[in-house]
Amino acid sequence: MEADILPWTEKYRPRKLDEVMGQEETVKSLKAFVKRKNMPNMLFAGPPGVGKTTCALALAHELFGDSIHGNFLELNASDDRGIDIVRGRIKDFARSVSMGDAPFKLIFLDEGDALTSDAQQALRRTMEANSSVTRFIISANYSSRIIEPIQSRCAVFRFMPLNNKEMHKALEHVAKSEKLKLDDAASEAVFYVSEGDMRRALNTLQGCAMHSEHITLELVHKTSSRATPKEVKDMVAMAIAGKFVEARENLDKLIITYGLSGEDILYQVYREIPKLELPEKQRMKLIEIVGEYNFRLVQGANERIQIEALLAQFAVAK
Repeated sequence: MEADILPWTEKYRPRKLDEVMGQEETVKSLKAFVKRKNMPNMLFAGPPGVGKTTCALALAHELFGDSIHGNFLELNASDDRGIDIVRGRIKDFARSVSMGDAPFKLIFLDEGDALTSDAQQALRRTMEANSSVTRFIISANYSSRIIEPIQSRCAVFRFMPLNNKEMHKALEHVAKSEKLKLDDAASEAVFYVSEGDMRRALNTLQGCAMHSEHITLELVHKTSSRATPKEVKDMVAMAIAGKFVEARENLDKLIITYGLSGEDILYQVYREIPKLELPEKQRMKLIEIVGEYNFRLVQGANERIQIEALLAQFAVAK
């Protein structure tokens, strides 16, 4: 009963390394660490929703088994990001010996790039001083925000967004378990809106399931508040052809039907430009225009005026 009320991101989170989708080389290395009962400090770097936390938790479960609670500490650096948490909780846990048959204890710092600079400086010393009894796994969306001394103390693993095949396989498994009918076009749409982020994909699928057991392309885009690629492509094509009024009407539909913000529309326009059958120089010019208007929106300009100005500029960009 408890599993039924869990969000699907937790309900279908892999519990073993064998169940992890994608990241084949990384999973292969982690399995070797489990087999040898030895591992270095590690830095998991990559975008959200691609398996960093899942791999860390699965590794801990396979390493420690039933004794995981005394040997594994998980902290989210977004919540506990100051130097006090490193000097206190992390340091106390790191210097105590492991319990049971485990060869060492494991500390997992999620969102490690949120740690302040002072906290990272304190952490580097803690990692070094307790290397005989404790290992660290640090996950980060942006590895560049982790200071060099910590990076040099870790084996770095790069996590990539899931590809279409991996995403489709995972969605099929969830749809079968939840007794949903998932169209191929809908599966493609979930991949389009999630961009390889499994967490976003499962949240989108669960949102669709609240409306219907039959998941269609239209339902996916409506639930995720994303326009279909064709609708965006048609709007851009009309603007380029000089049909400004028609392009403006299509823009109205996108805003009213999907409730898209200016930045959402710009980003989808940006994704469709490389697919247009236009000369290379013209596509480059269009992307340059998108970049300019994105900057204006970030600076706080009126969204509606700027997007309409973008369409007008597309009409004269040759």
